[in-house]
Amino acid sequence: MKGSINGLLALVSLILAALSFYQYTRGVGDTIWLIGILLFGVLFLVFGGMFLSGRVNKTDEIHITE
Repeated sequence: MKGSINGLLALVSLILAALSFYQYTRGVGDTIWLIGILLFGVLFLVFGGMFLSGRVNKTDEIHITE
């Protein structure tokens, strides 16, 4: 369940970053939209990394010959 929440938060962060980018390039151009792009972009990377790191099977051994 925890991995699913990280994936959902990554998706929400990506959507908010895209909306901030759209508002910034639409002509409004306020600094708050630029900060939103950076903030939500970083959150997307953090939550996405946490989601993907939880997908790795840590109990199986990986041999070089496989």
